[in-house]
Amino acid sequence: MRITETIPSDESVAASDPAPSDLTTRARLRDAAIECFAAEGFGASVRTIAARAGVSAGLIRHHFGSKDALRAECDAAVLERHRSLKTEGLESPANAMAQLAEADEHGAMLVYILRSVQDGSPAGGAFIEHLIADAVAYSERAVATGILRPSLDPVGRARLLVTNSVGGLLVMLSMHPEIDLTDFKTVLAKTFEQIALPSIELYTHGVFADSTYLDQYLQYIRQHPGTEQS
Repeated sequence: MRITETIPSDESVAASDPAPSDLTTRARLRDAAIECFAAEGFGASVRTIAARAGVSAGLIRHHFGSKDALRAECDAAVLERHRSLKTEGLESPANAMAQLAEADEHGAMLVYILRSVQDGSPAGGAFIEHLIADAVAYSERAVATGILRPSLDPVGRARLLVTNSVGGLLVMLSMHPEIDLTDFKTVLAKTFEQIALPSIELYTHGVFADSTYLDQYLQYIRQHPGTEQS
């Protein structure tokens, strides 16, 4: 589903270089769009976004040119926020616990990510690939500092963690249709309630009691070259 909504013009908006106040308006529009896309999906209208930001719809055309361009900037902002949170959280347990205390602020970001996965568009697919690339980068830093264990396949591990995390959230929410996705705070609270402890335990201790299964698999792929790519 490609977003190609025509944006209404606003004759009162001058096509000049943005002043500092314009930059504030641009950021307000972007943040309003993130919340609208999270609440309603990427079909949310520019008028709805503008109303949430408290400005005229023509300002979206002035600042972004098109709804596709606005979404691209929203993607970049959400990715940057997510990357920053993950990087800080993997610097120390204290940082991670502090983020839990401030979690209410991140509900819209979480739902936005889920909407991107459900979207099925090229933009949504590219967004997930960016999440995976970011996971590779911050995992490498965490390995270097001793927070994470090294992996035999760092990229594969990052991809698995991202797809499992996002996919697990989608399944969880599909099993609880009573949760209103527009209630970002409740979505986040339910998410942490159900997955925080088992996820941290799994990432800390693993599941298998020893390395027997891994050893057998490594032996198998040595004896059957190309199996891991099939």
